Amino acid sequence: MDGGTAIERVNLGGERSFVKEIGKLTMGAGEEFHGEGILAVTKALLQSGISYVGGYPGAPMSHLIDVFAEASKEILEPMGITYEQSASEAGAAALLSASIHYPIRGAVTWKSVVGTNVASDALSNLASTGVTGGSLIILGDDYGEGSSIMQERTYTFAMKSSIPLVDPRYDMERLVDLTEHCFGISEASNMPVFLNMRIRACHLTGSFITKENKIAQFNTNNPVPEQRYDVNKIVLPPQSYQHEKAKFEQRLPAAVAYAKENSINEIFPGNKEKYGIITQGGTYNVVMRALSRLGAADAFGNTDIPVYCLNLVYPLINTEIIDFVKDKDSILIVEEGNPNYIETQIATIIHAQGFNCRIHGKGMLPMAGEYVSNVVREGVAQYLAEEATGVVGELALEKNSMINLNTNKAQKYLPEPMPVRPPSFCTGCPERPIMAALKILMKERGKFHISMDIGCNLFGSLPPFNVGNTVLGYGLSLASSGAVGPALGQSNVAIMGDGGFWHNGFTTGIINAQWNKYDSVLVILDNGYAAATGHHKLPSTGITPKGMPSLLSIEKALRGVGVEWIKHVDSYSLEETIDVLREAMDARDKGLRVVISNKECMLALQRREKPVKAAALKAGKTVIKEKFGVDEEVCTGDHSCMRLSGCPSLTLKKSSDPLKETPTAHVDETCVACGNCGEVAHAAQLCPSFFKAQAIQNPSMVRRLSSKINRAMLSMLGAQS
Repeated sequence: MDGGTAIERVNLGGERSFVKEIGKLTMGAGEEFHGEGILAVTKALLQSGISYVGGYPGAPMSHLIDVFAEASKEILEPMGITYEQSASEAGAAALLSASIHYPIRGAVTWKSVVGTNVASDALSNLASTGVTGGSLIILGDDYGEGSSIMQERTYTFAMKSSIPLVDPRYDMERLVDLTEHCFGISEASNMPVFLNMRIRACHLTGSFITKENKIAQFNTNNPVPEQRYDVNKIVLPPQSYQHEKAKFEQRLPAAVAYAKENSINEIFPGNKEKYGIITQGGTYNVVMRALSRLGAADAFGNTDIPVYCLNLVYPLINTEIIDFVKDKDSILIVEEGNPNYIETQIATIIHAQGFNCRIHGKGMLPMAGEYVSNVVREGVAQYLAEEATGVVGELALEKNSMINLNTNKAQKYLPEPMPVRPPSFCTGCPERPIMAALKILMKERGKFHISMDIGCNLFGSLPPFNVGNTVLGYGLSLASSGAVGPALGQSNVAIMGDGGFWHNGFTTGIINAQWNKYDSVLVILDNGYAAATGHHKLPSTGITPKGMPSLLSIEKALRGVGVEWIKHVDSYSLEETIDVLREAMDARDKGLRVVISNKECMLALQRREKPVKAAALKAGKTVIKEKFGVDEEVCTGDHSCMRLSGCPSLTLKKSSDPLKETPTAHVDETCVACGNCGEVAHAAQLCPSFFKAQAIQNPSMVRRLSSKINRAMLSMLGAQS
């Protein structure tokens, strides 16, 4: 942030600690680790002998970035491991170039396919030239989870660039084992490898026996003796033609050979030879849950139905598939997402062998969406009912019908479904009043197009604001407004967070807008962090992820590329914000106009201030807690405070006045006293019903005396307590 706020945050220090997690990363050989899957993978990286690690934060991979940042001094530096929280996924992917010529292992991470799209240029080049040292890309896939902006599959990119893709079975020991094997696959095939860590894999808890952390042969404490040059590693014709040939003649076959030799995929044999199930590692557990509920497996993984678990989903191992299918009359392929690449490839392999095996897949399972337990159970039940002979099929059909019957009975005793709760700004969020200001301006001057960005600001597209028209990617809001404004004949607005600004917005948005002379208003929400991912540090936060002071100014960056019209606002001052936005929209002859909102994320502010206040209370010092309220005698029930705020702390309360038909507004105990509710209500209706109250704990003698005098005077005037 500009204006000194960032320096205040640096001086107050960090607000989170990963001491316990770091302790688990230092475990030696033979100790028992217990924790989450993502931390287990972090430990597996250290056991694999990496020389560098980096990434861009995003759920569910943020934890890996956070823990390594805090572990830099204690673990990474003594081991000679380079750590970087990159400015974008493209920057993280570019780190892997260290493994092109040199036998050093490294890993990078980011959020799902949305991050892979950003990193695609570097990844495509890396996949072409190949690697010498093991190179691992850990993806926080969340297909169907509702956390990512788009629902796409990593499998598509893996096939396109011929990058092996590991989708591990959800078992802690197996997860760690497969993470270590990923480096083996990479070095055997001279290709980078994708490790597909779904949300449920990241957050499962379990145990495994640890190994010693392995110091790499070459690291920052023992550098590579000399640089290497190999023209065959340059991605230019004719070398690039040879790279493509090597992918299919040497690299992918080598990955298959390693996977076969090390039993990366798993077969759970069962006792029914004529039918079976092929599943991805990431859906294995829901398949086993389905079989268990249908009476075809037990809770310990013992199954009547043979199951072939694909931990390596690309490339497929033809010989393993042939061996699994050759004596079967039918198989069910459980492949989450579409297109059904795995099903299509397996069908081709089977038909090429001339097997008379019926193949079921998307005909019995949904074409799209997450394969949760009940969804898979319905598909497995249908498959067993149609294909399994004797007791197995009959029992599956009977149990599935009973489950559905009991579910329907239970639902009759439940109240009506809870209303859907859409994502929203947090209580006290400084971005909420910006959306309210834009909504008020639209009422004043008519509708205008607003290009939104990835991040918390995107919630402004939802009720009660409904002010965002489009979103195309992180940092792309301004660039996406280039053709819209001229098409509508108006000066449109783009909204961008400080995270989006540094990620892609500065180059693709601001520089592009300056070069092409955009008539646009850009609102930058500088709350100090990449807040939506877990308050990760940014170049303008004032401190690096490793705790070193470093402050880049958004305003200086803007002025450096020629932006002249720049104004700062306190978003909690709604009237001021509306005036500045109005001025910006009217200054159409000034080129790009930028309005910067300088208010820290309320969650981060509260997380930092609460321990300080608690310590002050314990020391007997005076602490003042503020809260807003509504005078229900004054409230008319207009509810403009809610229509223009949507604050979670605002709710409805039945009026104590029997003559009032509508409920009055009410502020609950979660209020953080930002004042936005009263500001928007006043701006819309000149509402006088809001008041601010102060709860003073450990008051001084002067405050106590003043309070007694005030109470006495109010009592004399007839006020009732």
